[in-house]
Amino acid sequence: MAEAEDEDVKARKERERDELYALDISGVEWQSAPGTEEHEERVEIAYLPEGAVAMRSSLDPDTVLRYTEAEWRAFVLGARDGEFDLEPAPQDGSATAE
Repeated sequence: MAEAEDEDVKARKERERDELYALDISGVEWQSAPGTEEHEERVEIAYLPEGAVAMRSSLDPDTVLRYTEAEWRAFVLGARDGEFDLEPAPQDGSATAE
């Protein structure tokens, strides 16, 4: 039974992804963090229907990642919780072992 549920979830997620990437986003309004200049490298996001979000780099605007509302919520909550905090770089430039 669990295997069938896993297959159902996988199929649903694939459908969601396909629908998300089928959306025409040519007219969306891209936003970036306040205080960034047009010439600076920055992450830009656009809000899509049903709470989905598109994200791209200002240096590569043709490569766009898209996230469902649930994926975006999980990312934002994780970021707020420190899941993606970077470790400070070593002062001598050497790599750190993990």
